[in-house]
Amino acid sequence: MPPGDTCDVWWAAPVDPESAAGLRALLDPLERARLARFRRTEDQARYLAAHALTRLVLGPLVGRPPAALVFDRRCRCGEQHGKPTLPGGPDFSFTHGGDLVGVAVRMTGGPIGLDVEPVRALSDMNGMARHVGSPAELARGALTSLDAFFSAWTGKEALLKATGDGIAVPMSEITLGPAGVEAWVGPNAPAGRVWLRELHPQPGYRAAVAGLGVAPRAVQERDGGSVLAAAG
Repeated sequence: MPPGDTCDVWWAAPVDPESAAGLRALLDPLERARLARFRRTEDQARYLAAHALTRLVLGPLVGRPPAALVFDRRCRCGEQHGKPTLPGGPDFSFTHGGDLVGVAVRMTGGPIGLDVEPVRALSDMNGMARHVGSPAELARGALTSLDAFFSAWTGKEALLKATGDGIAVPMSEITLGPAGVEAWVGPNAPAGRVWLRELHPQPGYRAAVAGLGVAPRAVQERDGGSVLAAAG
């Protein structure tokens, strides 16, 4: 593992598009079209912050202006609505939930995934636990509190983002424990190593970053709000 191998995660608040012309200018035509389709201002604010922050973080790493980055969003079906990648650039993942957006980047190593969720009341806690928890987790009562549930949710979502499967694969196929992934069953389970780290963006939220292959030397959480403010 290279001595400088880290996974960096930037956190920021959503940004109202009406007050951020500089950030809107960074988006490509596809991103601007998708931004315009959101009806609620809060959804637009999350989308803009996540995509602008991704460009602002990746641009300096690859030596290109953030607005000039061209992403490949090809899905397995062939259409441009899949997980974005930057040809020739590092692996990255972005997420948004509640009043937070995040971008994770790893210069070396395998694919990564990032997820964040605000801890909130659920109308059907038991039903959601059965959806998320593996038989082993449910048997030991691992998802009985909201904190534990959202820790499991974000950890598994991050893992499934890293594989590129997303919600197409049941979270119940993954068993988590104190050391990370205890077991992963089913036809979509990765053949090699996986890693998982819990993150702490701010009180009231649960977040995680995960990846395939050897774990990074360190995971560092950074201030993305200042990055957006400098460009907005």
